[in-house]
Amino acid sequence: MLKKLLILAVVSGILAAVACLAYQKVYAESLDDGFTNIISRQKIFAACLGANIVAAIGYFLLSKVLKGYTEAIFNILFAVITIATIVYPIGYNLPLDIEMPQLFPGLAIPMHFFPVLGWMTLKPLFAKNI
Repeated sequence: MLKKLLILAVVSGILAAVACLAYQKVYAESLDDGFTNIISRQKIFAACLGANIVAAIGYFLLSKVLKGYTEAIFNILFAVITIATIVYPIGYNLPLDIEMPQLFPGLAIPMHFFPVLGWMTLKPLFAKNI
């Protein structure tokens, strides 16, 4: 079960990272700043994959404790933790040479939701096996 959860984590993490990169590209083209010097491709992939791998391990551990309610409790926890992480881009101290720093949260906050959306989108494809 852990192996299949980790496969789900990697696949949904890659999906989330690709969605983040697409969003960053659209954001950069429409507002002339994608903050690529702060949010690099490597950081996006690391954050999306890392979040979903931690989620997979959390799901596995939660399934050992809660036999029948794992899915519902996990989804609530993953969503709540994701919402809690939006505090980070709001309070992030940008370098002083950045033009229009007020646009940074508009880029970073939606990206925080892509890993959970990727997980919840692909989880039904793995549901029969997990």
